[in-house]
Amino acid sequence: MGSNRDAVQLGALTGTTPEMVPVRRRASRPGAALNVEQAVTEDLGVFLRASLNDGGKKAYEFTEINRSVAVGLSHKGTRWNHPDNVVGLAFVDNHLSRAAQTYFSAGGIGILIGDGALRYRPEQIVETYYSAVLGKGFTGTFDYQFISNPAYNRDRGPVSIYSARIHYEF
Repeated sequence: MGSNRDAVQLGALTGTTPEMVPVRRRASRPGAALNVEQAVTEDLGVFLRASLNDGGKKAYEFTEINRSVAVGLSHKGTRWNHPDNVVGLAFVDNHLSRAAQTYFSAGGIGILIGDGALRYRPEQIVETYYSAVLGKGFTGTFDYQFISNPAYNRDRGPVSIYSARIHYEF
């Protein structure tokens, strides 16, 4: 696993873009996560999720997020005669560590981000979804996300993402 700092230093010494391959070594990337979910009523639930990890090393398992907080709620459709349907709303605030910001600002490339022109600002997301039972074993979910500063770059976005999913259980 490569160190962001080592990659930036090597790039500065050689006059090249930071690259992780030459600075890889055996290392760990500690972190912690918290997930709290609470039913407020029979139909209304709230949640809080928070995570923190060592942002000094390259992400290799999911995406580049070093600190994140998400809060939201979900509401079952009992009031509109669809008790198995759910509507949800969430707010997410994602951050990069200083070491990761420096790496991406210097031109480093990550799993999903990096274009050599990072002007850092936290990534913020508002997400809403509706999940509906479509028939025996079938569920359909429609989702919308509004993302400010996608990939932590204040020069990008905002963007809107629409998605749909069909799930079948047998």
